[in-house]
Formats: sequence, structure tokens, C-alpha cells
Amino acid sequence: MIRSILLAVLAVATLGGCSSSPTAAFYTLSSDATLQRTDAPIPIDVVVGPVTVPELVDRPQMVTRVASNEVALNEFARWAEPLKSDIPRALAGDLSQLLGTESVSVFPQGNGAAGAYQVRVDVLHFDSTLGEAVTIDAFWAVRAPKQAVPLTGRTIARETVSDSQYSSLVAAHSRALGTVSQDIAAAIRRASGH
Repeated sequence: MIRSILLAVLAVATLGGCSSSPTAAFYTLSSDATLQRTDAPIPIDVVVGPVTVPELVDRPQMVTRVASNEVALNEFARWAEPLKSDIPRALAGDLSQLLGTESVSVFPQGNGAAGAYQVRVDVLHFDSTLGEAVTIDAFWAVRAPKQAVPLTGRTIARETVSDSQYSSLVAAHSRALGTVSQDIAAAIRRASGH
């Protein structure tokens, strides 16, 4: 009798443990829908990439800053694809909107586009602090067709995070990438004479 009761209690405890285990959520960056083109569209081809990211954040788990010298990895808040793929896709969407051209592709798919403006981005910092802010520090280079010397720049974008939700953190990173895209689009317009 006691053995049956113990087995029943163990079975309930085991089933209860299974039902409360957390499930992973997957996130992607997006183009910044608030970006507005301020000049006339320009009919050019643009290839975005390659993009490099710091090794610290080059992983599926989201990395958040806890203190100046401490970070946390969340096994249940994950990027749906590597940041090296997700960032150029978001930048390409932003640049398409800002330049008014549909001819923006992501490296290596757009690698063979003759006469395309090549955009390379090295993300130096991709910091995330839940409930506070995100910061993207990026060095970028725009190489115009038939020009040996690229236009270069550095953008440091900081966006506040309204709450402690990972979805808000990702939205803030998308807005910060929109700021990077605005600087790159301005450089492309200068290089193209538009």
C-alpha cells in the first residue's frame, strides 16, 4: 500500500516537472519600419555583406549585459539564425527603403552583381541590457563600382528598451541597425552623386 502511494506521488511529481519546463523562444531582427526616405529614389544595385560580429554574441543564445564585466546567456531566448546572417538581411531591408531601390541583396547571394555598391560592416559591439538599452557600434565601408578607395564610417547607435522582454530588446536592436543604415545610405548617396 505504501509502495503504491509512493509510486503515485513520484509519477505526479515527474509529470508536474515535465509540464513546467520552459520552452525556447526564437527571435529575428527586422527592418526599421519607421525609416523614411528623404531624397528621390536612386536606381542602383547594392550588396550588403559580409558582416562580422563579436565572438561574444556569435552564438544562438541571447547574451545580455548584467554588469560592466558580466554577461548572461539565456538558453531559452535564442536567435532564429546567426547574427552574421540576420544583421545583413535587416540592413538590406533598411537600405532598400532608404534608397528607394529593390535591388539590394545580401552577400554572398549578390556577390556577382556587376556595378553594385558593396557594403561591408564590422560590428564592434552588440550590447544588450534588458530593461535599459542596446548599443551597436559598427565600422562600415561602402565601395562604389570602379572605385578603389571605399567610403568608410563608424556609427554608434543606442536605443532604449522599454521593458524587460526579449522582444523589446530585439526591436531596439532593429531600430539601432536602422540608424546604422541611415549613415550607410547617406554614404551611398554621396558616392553615387545623388
